[in-house]
Amino acid sequence: MTPAMTDDETQGMAYPKPPITARIGKVASRIASYLQAVPLALILGFFFLLPILMIAVVSFWDYDFAGLYPDFLTMNYTDTLGSWVTWKTYLNTLKYTALVWGLTLLIGFWVAYFLAFHIRTTTMQMVLFLVCTVPFLTSNIIRMISWIPVLGRNGLVNTTLIEMGIIPSPIEWLLYSDFAVVLAMVHLNTLFMVTPIFNTLMRIDRSLIEAARDAGANGWQILWNVIIPLAKPGIAIGSIFVVTLVMADFSTVQVMSGGQSASVALMMKNQMSLLQYPAAAANAVVLLIVVLLMVAAILRVVDIRKEL
Repeated sequence: MTPAMTDDETQGMAYPKPPITARIGKVASRIASYLQAVPLALILGFFFLLPILMIAVVSFWDYDFAGLYPDFLTMNYTDTLGSWVTWKTYLNTLKYTALVWGLTLLIGFWVAYFLAFHIRTTTMQMVLFLVCTVPFLTSNIIRMISWIPVLGRNGLVNTTLIEMGIIPSPIEWLLYSDFAVVLAMVHLNTLFMVTPIFNTLMRIDRSLIEAARDAGANGWQILWNVIIPLAKPGIAIGSIFVVTLVMADFSTVQVMSGGQSASVALMMKNQMSLLQYPAAAANAVVLLIVVLLMVAAILRVVDIRKEL
């Protein structure tokens, strides 16, 4: 009879050690992967992380009318967070963000839904989608300013309404008001909501809709229980675009409100014009944290990895 093999002999036969060449190949492959990521890491580090780090460092400096003085002071943060003007400005900015997000979501979803489900041919879908992008061939400033002759006291809207006898005198709040700010922001940012939602809707398997219809679901039930849940990744991506753009917008608030409203970005712009760079840097850090918390909240609700 063959003598029984010991445990050590059995393990040695069952799990032979990989040859040295194989281990060297794995290490080389891993090193090659890291080397391929180095260029992108350097670009992101130099153009993204380094500026943020510099802003964070400058936010602790001291300053006066003559210059900046490297230091480590929390004065800029205490002045920023301890001022009721700052809190009021943040609330006003969040108000704009909520209104613009809600309107762009409402408009953007139905535009994307129409393009994805009511336009049958792919060619016509692309044509209509490109038509939506035509205004973006001009700058944001030009598209924003183009509302002034439309909404002004003697603008197109007021003139038309007076000639039709609907109103006796011009409507004052159409321009240089919160209404004008929100309208311009919706105009500028709606496409950023349309694009990801349209992309998500085009990926929905049409057989799911047919199955829901065969099961007796009506149009609204299909929309609420099938289409909207599957469109959540696109809605989340569009929401991130709109929220970040509105929170950082200062030119629209300044021009369309006529200087009567404020936003956090506009407050930072005014601080920089007064050479108060450390105070503006502290505001920028606080704004960055607020925006990151909002983005994290969106990602907590919706998993966008399905879209990516």
